[in-house]
Amino acid sequence: MLQNQLDQVFKALFDPYLKRVPDVAKINRAMIEEGIITSEDDIVNDHIAFRTLGVPNLGISSFEKIFLHYGYVKQDYYSFEEKKLNAYWYAPPMPHYPRIFISELRVNELSKASQDIIHSYKDAIIKDPVDDIDLNDPKAVGDFFYKPLWKLPTIEDYKQLASESEYAAWVIYNRYYLNHYTLSVHEFPEQYNTIAKFNAFLEHIGISLNTAGGKIKISKDGLLKQSSSVAEVIEATFANDQKMKISGSYVEFAERLPLPEYEHLNKNQLKREHRRDGFESANADKIFESTYNEQTKI
Repeated sequence: MLQNQLDQVFKALFDPYLKRVPDVAKINRAMIEEGIITSEDDIVNDHIAFRTLGVPNLGISSFEKIFLHYGYVKQDYYSFEEKKLNAYWYAPPMPHYPRIFISELRVNELSKASQDIIHSYKDAIIKDPVDDIDLNDPKAVGDFFYKPLWKLPTIEDYKQLASESEYAAWVIYNRYYLNHYTLSVHEFPEQYNTIAKFNAFLEHIGISLNTAGGKIKISKDGLLKQSSSVAEVIEATFANDQKMKISGSYVEFAERLPLPEYEHLNKNQLKREHRRDGFESANADKIFESTYNEQTKI
């Protein structure tokens, strides 16, 4: 029962995301043509990520309730000092589901001007909106991800926030929109099963990669390697029906190598528990920048 509900929640999340991020269909189509996969069902989703605002009634403590209800288990804490972010990752209830990564902006560390802008939108939220959802109703949960919790921002407010925190600007417009999902490249055939090999394939088909910190982000232990596409640029409609191009969502790619004690296993023997788990703050710090203007060139 719970698995069926969670399947419906993920479908509700992914359908709008797929329409909004054409790179997903482009990559999938090319992988099928190349024989890397036979269908999209062959893709193993490493993790999905969400961005939130760390203010009362919102933020991680609110948003995580959804996934904790469906059996996810809260794991490690991460701090991103320069970007003023907190984050946690959540282990799935069953291994075929993706990990979840939720971050929040430490709003109280921003300038007064930026705090005032954010509070002008969120102060209408006087109770935790997740508490009003029937979490046993997958449709209600799915609808919530795209529900306008606050009014549309003005272009002026968006630009002002972006001048201090591009993360803040992204969230004030996109809200709880799915930020990215992640292909597990180590599950692909040998000629494509490393980040280096898969990045070469991506660039060959015309996918632009995030170069912040280098195209390949590598954990200190060398066992987690990540890369990401540059976010899609979307035409966004702001308050007063004004329009401007901004960063939307993107796609990430992860290679999890076997833990040292399992290096002797053949690839067909390796399961999720044999590979490096969790995340790496230095990697994630640069992955965040997939939506930044320095990468999207807006």
